[in-house]
Order: sequence, then structure tokens, then C-alpha cells
Amino acid sequence: MASLIPILSLVFLLFAAFYHLGEARNFTVGGSVPGWKVPDPANNTLKNWAAGRRFIVGDTLVFHYDNKTNDSVLEVTEENYKNCITEKPVNEYKGEPAMVTLSVSGPHYFISGAPGNCQKDEKLIVAVQSTQHPPIPKPAAPTVPTPSKSPTTVTAPAPAPSSAVGLVAGSGIFWAIVAIIGFAWA
Repeated sequence: MASLIPILSLVFLLFAAFYHLGEARNFTVGGSVPGWKVPDPANNTLKNWAAGRRFIVGDTLVFHYDNKTNDSVLEVTEENYKNCITEKPVNEYKGEPAMVTLSVSGPHYFISGAPGNCQKDEKLIVAVQSTQHPPIPKPAAPTVPTPSKSPTTVTAPAPAPSSAVGLVAGSGIFWAIVAIIGFAWA
């Protein structure tokens, strides 16, 4: 039994160091096939779909759409997203399915390449988080007191996010150090 401790410690060390490499996932846009289409006006399924998910760098969006509609996926700037401008996209994805790997954190804006579809809300914003950093909450805007006879509450803005880096229980480095200490102890 004593001879198994070093081997198990080494296995644990390797697992802890590399377990996070397979975290990227594939997402079918809209949740069904075809999901990349003009949404039902009653409920914008594309906006609701994206709002209910957490995307990280390395994830892949899979856009399924009907090839007969001459549709495509355009990745555009925020301004072009708001105004449904299809000229000069950042990237254009054609073919069915269109697969987009999210390689950088931040907001990504997608609109339909089919004429008129963006104006009918066939568009999507995806907020991508870095795998190395937790999401940074936006500071709350302070409320401005209004003149009144009753007391008012002023909310202070949230503190600035810290750039400190440390070992947290969820990181592979933390578990690797735990395994090394366990290995040394055995």
C-alpha cells in the first residue's frame, strides 16, 4: 500500500495540472436546428438564448440555418450591430453549419447576412469571458440625490477590480502544489 502513494500522487498531479484543458464547448445557436433564423416576434429567442449562457474563450458557436434562404453569419462591430450594417464585416461565415470559435474575450456581435433579416432581429450578442480571469462586474452608477424633504440614499460605486493574481482552489496550479506537497509528505 505504501508503494501506491507515490504513484497515486503523481496521477493526481497530472490530472490536476491538465484537467482544465477540455473546458471549451460547442453551442448550437438558438438551441435547435435551424436556430439561426428570424425569431418569432413574440419572444426573441436568439437574445434569450444568449442571455442564459456563459461563454468562455475557446468555445465554438455552431450556426445552423437553411441554405435555401441565402443566409450567412456576419461578425460585426457594435455600431454595425445596432444599425444592421452588413458592409465590411469583421468576419463572414458561410456554409451550413457555420462554426465560429470564440478566440478572444469581450462582446462579439453577429448579424444575418440575408437582406432584411437583421432588421427583423436575426442578430446576436455573445459576451465571452476569459478562462484565466473571473468576470468583472460593472461598477454601479451612483444615484444622484434629488431635492426632497425625505432623506435619500446615495449608493457608492463598487471598488475597482483587483489585478492581484493568487492561487485559488479551482486552479490547476493550486491542485498541482497540493499534489507535490502530498507527494513529498508520503
